[in-house]
Amino acid sequence: MMRFSDKVALVTGGRTGIGKAIADRLREEGARVYTVQRNHDPDHDCITADLADPATPARVVAAIAEQAGRLDVLVNNAGIMRQAGIEGTSIDDWSHDLAVNLTAPFLMVRSALAHLRATRGCIVNIGSIEGLGANPGHAAYCATKAGLHGLTRAIAIDHGKDGIRCNAVAPGWIDTQLNEEFIESMEDAAAFRRDIGKIHPAGRTGSPAEIAALVAFLASEEAAFITGEIYRIDGGRMAKLSLPG
Repeated sequence: MMRFSDKVALVTGGRTGIGKAIADRLREEGARVYTVQRNHDPDHDCITADLADPATPARVVAAIAEQAGRLDVLVNNAGIMRQAGIEGTSIDDWSHDLAVNLTAPFLMVRSALAHLRATRGCIVNIGSIEGLGANPGHAAYCATKAGLHGLTRAIAIDHGKDGIRCNAVAPGWIDTQLNEEFIESMEDAAAFRRDIGKIHPAGRTGSPAEIAALVAFLASEEAAFITGEIYRIDGGRMAKLSLPG
């Protein structure tokens, strides 16, 4: 399938993990893909920038518009997850996580709206099941992802009249470097790695490619009547009621 022929896509945090899988999938289906993150991306056209800097989104979108002449798909994927509860989160940490996880997507959308309006383009935000529920010690992450889900709905409502769709994907446990680093921080990493799949009715954790497949669908014309939705993709984890033992 070449659902994105002659289209231009921007994926934030597209160098690794879920973002890379999304960038690769959109390119495979014909898109010219740009990624933006702090480090150089050897696999895609890229702009190196710090998304915590509020000047970054406007600069990035302007550069892409100058180079490619259009923008059809915006994927706000970049994010940071801090292991800390409320008492362990300083105001500087809170402000930084808010800047990357929520303010950067807001500013990226604001900067891209004129271009997306011209192409009747779409936005896909990468939220999290932690925007719907919570794991321990993730105060800032949960708050910012819940905010991103709310922003998704607001954009869909405000800009549907412009022909712009906006949806979010809320992944559960996905096999990324970030989650592998979290496992390695556990007291018994081997046991955690062995047991993590058991909490999912699907019997396993997910892959970045599975997230990318859903993002590609939502960004395509096949999803032309879908907007303002939060798509949970978690192997059934949040549908399962807990029992002792």
